[in-house]
Amino acid sequence: MSDVATSSSTPAGGVEARVPLSDRLRPELFFVGSAIFHYLGPAFAVLLFVRVEPLGVAWLRILSAGIVLALWRRPWRAWVVASSVERRTILAWAAVLAVMNASFYLAIDRLPLGTVAAIEFAGPILLAAIALRSGRNLAALVLAAVGVAALADVSLRGSPTGFAFAVVNMALFVGYIVIAHRVSRHEHLAGIDGLAAAMVVAAAFAVPIGIVDAAHAFADPVALGAAIGVGITSSVIPYVLDQLAMRRLARSTYALMVALLPATATVIGVIVLTQIPTIAEIIGVVLVVAAVTLHRDAESEVEGRRRADKAAGPALHARRRRPSSLPATERAARRPGRTR
Repeated sequence: MSDVATSSSTPAGGVEARVPLSDRLRPELFFVGSAIFHYLGPAFAVLLFVRVEPLGVAWLRILSAGIVLALWRRPWRAWVVASSVERRTILAWAAVLAVMNASFYLAIDRLPLGTVAAIEFAGPILLAAIALRSGRNLAALVLAAVGVAALADVSLRGSPTGFAFAVVNMALFVGYIVIAHRVSRHEHLAGIDGLAAAMVVAAAFAVPIGIVDAAHAFADPVALGAAIGVGITSSVIPYVLDQLAMRRLARSTYALMVALLPATATVIGVIVLTQIPTIAEIIGVVLVVAAVTLHRDAESEVEGRRRADKAAGPALHARRRRPSSLPATERAARRPGRTR
């Protein structure tokens, strides 16, 4: 992403320091934006199922996102200079994206969106638990788990096949977090460029999965336009925001913040699908928000200070080297041990 840079100039001809907007905003804000779109797009996809089968919608989502990201980022330029390790990581990510999206749509075709979201959280909570370092963060993890449990209808009512697809989606979502976080720290195929490359490859991987169900949509402008909209709102926007958040958050912190997804899914379910929440679900949303507020990420705080120091470095260096505007006699008089 082309970050919007802001400039700060030092007086008297000092060096100008440019700080990207993405570094000035807190990474949690990017995650909140991602969480909103993470289920807003799928909520509209459920409405699209009357025109296109779930696997067809999944492939059209991946394809449209891949095209948009490829035109925007042109990831082949980064691919050429990337290491073999980075390329293999992108290929693995592409495979995860292809199967994860397919299993997710098959799950929400059979189960309520909030239930699928709650199951999806079970894997990331293990990632967050592995990296616990403080009692405060343990308390945050417990609050998040209780909140998600309150949001979920923890029973086996519904389609067993739907639950199976939801569990597969959960496992692949853990893989998404691990690989996406690694890509956010790459040297060449990094961040949004890496995402663009992975999405293009994922579209090719998913052809056997969804092209049959999606074929007739190319003759239906309404279905095709809606599918493209789903791709942008479900993959382009949230995954881009994920990369902006992940490069400044520890993986465990991102995993804990995934608790916001079931809460967001509940709210989106109310707004888009008219799924009215119970009192327990409302309490669950409150607990999840409290958990995210309580959690502290030492890595992101250290990284934030490092980035701030790096951004301010040229200006600080210039100020240290700038000659004083006082006359030489005045400077000498102000030295320690001297009197006027």
